[in-house]
Amino acid sequence: MEPIRNFDQLTAHLRTMNKRKRIAVVCAKDPNTEYAIARALEEGIAEFLMIGDSAILEKYPTLKKYPQYVKTLHVEDPDEAAREAVRIIREGGADILMKGIINTDNLLHAILDKEKGLLPKGKILTHLAVMQIPTYDKLLFFSDAAVIPRPTLQQRIEMIWYAICTCRQFGITKPRVALIHCTEKVSAKFPHSLDYVNIVELAEAGEFGNVIIDGPLDVKTACEKTSGNIKGIVSPIDGEADVLIFPNIESGNAFYKAVSLFSHADMAGLLQGPICPVVLPSRSDSGLSKYYSIAMACLTSNEQMEGCLHCTSKS
Repeated sequence: MEPIRNFDQLTAHLRTMNKRKRIAVVCAKDPNTEYAIARALEEGIAEFLMIGDSAILEKYPTLKKYPQYVKTLHVEDPDEAAREAVRIIREGGADILMKGIINTDNLLHAILDKEKGLLPKGKILTHLAVMQIPTYDKLLFFSDAAVIPRPTLQQRIEMIWYAICTCRQFGITKPRVALIHCTEKVSAKFPHSLDYVNIVELAEAGEFGNVIIDGPLDVKTACEKTSGNIKGIVSPIDGEADVLIFPNIESGNAFYKAVSLFSHADMAGLLQGPICPVVLPSRSDSGLSKYYSIAMACLTSNEQMEGCLHCTSKS
């Protein structure tokens, strides 16, 4: 499989699979979500179970074109709708969970329920995003911009594993993972930079398989070879990072918002860790961003992804 370098290639690849993934959508009642679902239906990559107020859902004219691929389940209360969607996922009735206009905390409450939720015991919940930047020649993954405030060493390791496994689903056989900091220097003033040293040592020992991991690096050095050359920095990332691992949620989120606003980057993102991909867009995300997140979920919900996502296979 050739690496998927942009979102058009992602859609084209999904079309060749000729299989619609089943997506349970909780409280979909906004135009951007309608656009994303309609686009996925038109591209032939998904079918949908719409869980929420059916009176609102039936106002979506574009969805009525695909009666065989769109079903509704009337549940007025958002919390109940979230629990019902999680139950359906657990029982094998859908492959992917998607957030509509429901408070994220409410949906997460259902996902993280210790008895009836979707997160296996011992797994971490994190967020992995991917963006298509006009000035970068391939897709760029990054984590975590939405869930973990200040990752521990073990959480960072798990975040890296999720990113590596997802990259491989995108055809990137040897991902380049950059551990991001404001400088290339290790300092006890920044404990995460000490974690980076441990992670690089693990990578060099083969712990992560066929992957390049280096850091600390700043974003510019990680993504632009010229910057590294000017600074005299020698790194195996060589200005061609596939993945950026941020030190904390503030830096990751600021990067997410700044690049999408000022660089007009197209974006997609998923929750990692649950037994299925979870599309968790921001309420302000565009319809196109929500569609790309659906496409990303359809790719990573492949049966062969399960072992990798759950970190049961590290090859």
